[in-house]
Amino acid sequence: MNLVFFFSRIVSSINRLMVLLGSLALVAASVVLSYSVISRGLFNAPTDWQDEAAVFCLVGVTFLCASYVQEFRHHVGISAIASMLPRAVDAFRLFMIDALSFLFCLFFTWKSWTLFHEAWSEGHSTSSSWGPPLSIPYGLMATGMTLLTVQLLLQTMQHFVAKPSKGA
Repeated sequence: MNLVFFFSRIVSSINRLMVLLGSLALVAASVVLSYSVISRGLFNAPTDWQDEAAVFCLVGVTFLCASYVQEFRHHVGISAIASMLPRAVDAFRLFMIDALSFLFCLFFTWKSWTLFHEAWSEGHSTSSSWGPPLSIPYGLMATGMTLLTVQLLLQTMQHFVAKPSKGA
């Protein structure tokens, strides 16, 4: 079995796990925000932590699930032009998009990890009364961007290798 496709299968399994975790985080954000509305509306007991908790969950959902979306190319795209191009030109277009996206995400990943490291090592936290550490959302962002970058690297490399046979 080709190494690129072997790693693609591993990353695909990780992507499915991230979607499951992202689904749970989305439910958690919904529960937290619903609790906030109910406690404020019915019991006149406002909470000061719910917005940050929900945002942290949504940051996790957004970044951790990005690799899954990229794996199936379910992101927003303009396919009208692609369908009119000759196969070779469209393949080159797709390669260039993958390669340039990989380079951009590689830079974004590096900056995300430096931001996480700074927040972790210097103990940065939010300015609210709850004050959770900023290393949480930055870590989620860095992890999600790492997964997305690996996914884009694998998709870029797949342009250079033959597709595995059905029997493999």
